[in-house]
Amino acid sequence: MQQRFFRNLVFLLSLNLLIKPFWILGIDRSVQNAVGEATYGLYLSIYSYSFLFFILLDLGITNYNNRNIAQNNQLLSKYFAGIASTKLLLSLLYAAVTFGVGWLIGYRGEQMYLLGWVAINQVFLSFILYLRSNISGLLLFKADSVFSVLDRLIMIFICSILLWSGWIEGPFQIAWFVYAQTFAYVITFLLALIYVMRHAGKLRLSFQLPFMITILRRSLPYALLVLLMSFYNRLEPVLIERLLPGDIGLTQTGIYGKAFRLLDAGNNISLLFSVLLLPMFASMLKRREPVSQLIRLSFSLILAFSTIIAGLAMAYSEDLMELLYGPLPAQIPQLFGNNIDDSTLILRILMGSFVSVSITYIFGTLLTANGNLKLLNIIAGSGVIVNLSINFILIPRYEAVGAAWASFGVQAFTAIIQIVIAFRIFNLRFGRLFWWRLTEFVILLAIIIGLSTILPFQWYIGFGIALVSGILITFLTKMIDPDDLKELVSSIFSKRGEKV
Repeated sequence: MQQRFFRNLVFLLSLNLLIKPFWILGIDRSVQNAVGEATYGLYLSIYSYSFLFFILLDLGITNYNNRNIAQNNQLLSKYFAGIASTKLLLSLLYAAVTFGVGWLIGYRGEQMYLLGWVAINQVFLSFILYLRSNISGLLLFKADSVFSVLDRLIMIFICSILLWSGWIEGPFQIAWFVYAQTFAYVITFLLALIYVMRHAGKLRLSFQLPFMITILRRSLPYALLVLLMSFYNRLEPVLIERLLPGDIGLTQTGIYGKAFRLLDAGNNISLLFSVLLLPMFASMLKRREPVSQLIRLSFSLILAFSTIIAGLAMAYSEDLMELLYGPLPAQIPQLFGNNIDDSTLILRILMGSFVSVSITYIFGTLLTANGNLKLLNIIAGSGVIVNLSINFILIPRYEAVGAAWASFGVQAFTAIIQIVIAFRIFNLRFGRLFWWRLTEFVILLAIIIGLSTILPFQWYIGFGIALVSGILITFLTKMIDPDDLKELVSSIFSKRGEKV
């Protein structure tokens, strides 16, 4: 199973590293630069708000289905039509709650119009994720990898034309960005549906109330977990826009979004570990196979990756912000400088939480696969309370910077608790040598990154030197053992005919 994990991780990472960084740092960044911080802040706030109720589209069905299909492949054709029908009804519930609450908190006019299209996109995204849960549950990881980036690939094509072709007259509109997402999601949904139907056979929608109630009852613990995690992962932009007055709230949301974009880019890569590990853990635990080696391998990989990325982003935060976000037309230089300073500080704080976020994709996924939903919900519920408490205190006083500190606190809090619980439940023992290697790796990495910032070169040369050096010390300290890696790589080319 370690061999399959590593082989498919390499393929999944390769696809995502080709597509998603350009999407986030090329397209999404360019859209914000084109429309301005306040307009993009409005979009980010509404998108984050719509994501708070995303769980109503799913109620935990996707995570439950992924685990269930991984353990019982034969249930795909039996469950697919009934679950799809259930999700159609949930889409109506999502629309009612999203627009109802939106009206109550003051959304009107342009805000409601934008929310309508964003909500449609969330519905299609929910169905795409459900279809992918069937594909990955069947351990068809290569196909799932393709569908994981297809929507972004389509959006890159459309937005590139809108932004840079010169065929479109007038300034870029944020609504165009949302329309492009809608088109991309529709195409991805249709292709994923066709692919799943090839494996599930002929299907017809059926509204069977007893079946729907059974599925919802079984998936509700997953629903509560996703809901709580959505709140403490996505709440900050909404709170910034709502708690701060007028244009200040929109501008501060846009400034926060600049820094959050880099954290989101890293999270998109770390999330891939969870996508692969959930069905693998579920399948191994059902067959009572030991998971400690797979946990240690994935933990080592994600620690090395996240620590290097976080360290570099924190050390070169100001250079990265200036590279990505130039001054807007007619923007006062002093205002641009102040915004860059704020985004730089926020980036350092958020990237400080990146390692914690990445760790939860390992241990949170393990506990989910093992069915420890009650414990995870208690942890996530505590995270929401901590997050709200800190945000309501810090945002009115420190604006977006306060929200960043709130995010840092809650991510560290939940990650530490998940690690402790997972180690106790699975009686994990990595040994003193592992922790010594980890300590040695972190110390050497900090020294190398620090020295790279004082080299007499352009900053990007020092950045590159630190990146390559960080990768080298990962192997020199045996944070990732070269012998284990060599064995895994050789297995990729020696094994044939295994379903992927």
